[in-house]
Amino acid sequence: MPLFRALDEQAEAKARPRRRGLRNTKGTKSCWRTRDDDPVLSLTRLCLLSLADNMKDLWVKDYADNYLDHYSFRYIMGPFNLLPGELVEELTWLLSSRKQLSRAALHLLLVPHLQGLSLERCPGLVNPALCAHIAARCQGLRSLDLSGAQQLPPKALCETMSSLPALRSLSLAGMPCDRSVIQTVARHCLLLQHLDVSRCHLLSPAALLALGGVVSSSSSASSSSTSSPLPLSSLLALDIGFGEQEGDSTVAAAYLLLSLPCLKRLALEGLGPACRLIEQREFSQADEFADREGVSSLHQVWRERMLGQSSERWMMMRGEESTDNGEVESPLLEEDGCDAEEDLIKNLWPFCLQIQTEDRMKNLSQSGLILQLKDVKGVTCESLGSLGNLCPGLNSLSMNIGKQGPLLTADLQTWSGQLRSLSFIYSGPVADLLPALQVAGCSLISLTLEGVKTRADTPLLELIRVCPRLRDLLVSAEPPATPQYETIDNQLDDQDLPKLPNLRSLKISFSYEHNQMKPLMSWMSLKEVIRCLLIGSPLLENLSLISLPCPLNCIIQDTLHSVNPDVNPDADSSGLPPLPLGRIEHIDLLRTDVQMSTVKSLMQLSKRLKYVDVSYCWRIISLENLCKLSANFRCRKIMKHAKQITWQ
Repeated sequence: MPLFRALDEQAEAKARPRRRGLRNTKGTKSCWRTRDDDPVLSLTRLCLLSLADNMKDLWVKDYADNYLDHYSFRYIMGPFNLLPGELVEELTWLLSSRKQLSRAALHLLLVPHLQGLSLERCPGLVNPALCAHIAARCQGLRSLDLSGAQQLPPKALCETMSSLPALRSLSLAGMPCDRSVIQTVARHCLLLQHLDVSRCHLLSPAALLALGGVVSSSSSASSSSTSSPLPLSSLLALDIGFGEQEGDSTVAAAYLLLSLPCLKRLALEGLGPACRLIEQREFSQADEFADREGVSSLHQVWRERMLGQSSERWMMMRGEESTDNGEVESPLLEEDGCDAEEDLIKNLWPFCLQIQTEDRMKNLSQSGLILQLKDVKGVTCESLGSLGNLCPGLNSLSMNIGKQGPLLTADLQTWSGQLRSLSFIYSGPVADLLPALQVAGCSLISLTLEGVKTRADTPLLELIRVCPRLRDLLVSAEPPATPQYETIDNQLDDQDLPKLPNLRSLKISFSYEHNQMKPLMSWMSLKEVIRCLLIGSPLLENLSLISLPCPLNCIIQDTLHSVNPDVNPDADSSGLPPLPLGRIEHIDLLRTDVQMSTVKSLMQLSKRLKYVDVSYCWRIISLENLCKLSANFRCRKIMKHAKQITWQ
């Protein structure tokens, strides 16, 4: 039985040393995950699984029955205080992923040396009482994710944030977060590097200015309207509330671009027009906004940013160190007043030139400012030129291009050879995007196309050819508007098919009418594209093919037949590359004609397969057959919605 004890505030347990080199860089989950084809799990992993299995019936039951609603503990001294913080974090993720995390379990797992806590999978547990426990027990937290906790009022959120000064990463996406929360974060979380406030509809664009030290004079005791900015390198704030005026999002974005010099990742409405405003130095457009919010003029913020940039460049070139009072002995800083503005710009040019190639400097903005952004979301075609001039080092771009797909090519030329990730929301045909992809595709490792239209002659094979390095490909499309019952008489030989040898994740989904459970099988040439991707991507791990307007079962069978050892005896030779579909871990085949025998063959081929979703596959006769497969093979989970569906 665990021992629970109320402690004095000064008797905090010391944080145990973190085990470096074992963390998963993509998130907090599965810190000690072993390879799925390893014959034996690690002892650490087995112990965590055992803890997760026994939490409810042992420790949680004892605490819930005897202590949960009877006492209020400042700290709980129990068995989990003996675990390193990373193991407690991993155990919390295991319980939440299994939907076994409860209020009582969280009370036990909130240990003082915990440094990462994610409650994104169980937002219903987040309430003011739990946040009070987090603030009291886990003041050393470096990462906190409360995304989706709708029932937490801003006042409770402010009280929590004021007690977590060590935070480096904070996610409040989809929460009732308002201006007071942002101001609290700006005052108390001085080490914050990542902030996600996406879908916070109570949050106006102007409220974000506090993050850059640009605060309203009414909310500051000091006569100055500026303070130190947070060291944010990542800010995600798409789909937040509206401002008082239509252009507030653009002006607020301009303020943030100038006042947060460490930004490398930004998702924000108005980002593109803000770049154009800064590049053309149309600062007078922000005067009404500055007067209304009681903040410094945008022109003044720009001058301060340029002075800071000039001092950094001067130190880089001269190797001079700052003086005791933090100022740099530079002639550029001796200038003052509007008359010296043009001289300031001229003096900045050599320092900007030092870090840019000659060809890109031809397109530098007249503002002389170079932003450090690497990853941006929320821009449109109209502002790509200004974005390219201010952000020549960009390597990830997500944009809504409306109906201007053919105009992309020239603007993307700025980042030719350096873009790694590209995402388009486009309501036109895929063919319109091909010229742009021919410019940027050679370096892409991730490509997303959302909302595109397709037809029989859509050049999907050519798209694959121009993006040979892809690791992730996601296409969300509308099926052909008219039936295309063409056939392929002369199929390409396997050697002639384009290949994506590095592809790990593939998702191709088509929209469908809700009253039509079976897609219209009308696009026969799509079979060749799917076959090309399955055969030419032997490292594929995640496969999602949803509502395909063509037969899929025969494609998978052909792929399996091409690598069947009985047909191809050399398929398993150690000198050959991995077999197609041999490394699959996750499969979604919703609303396709896949058959039970095909699913069984996939399970036999891949020893790593853990998850199969065959929901609404009309050729899957009964759930009983799926349960038999789950018992006989290594598939961990098969969705229970799969069933026979009838229609007219």
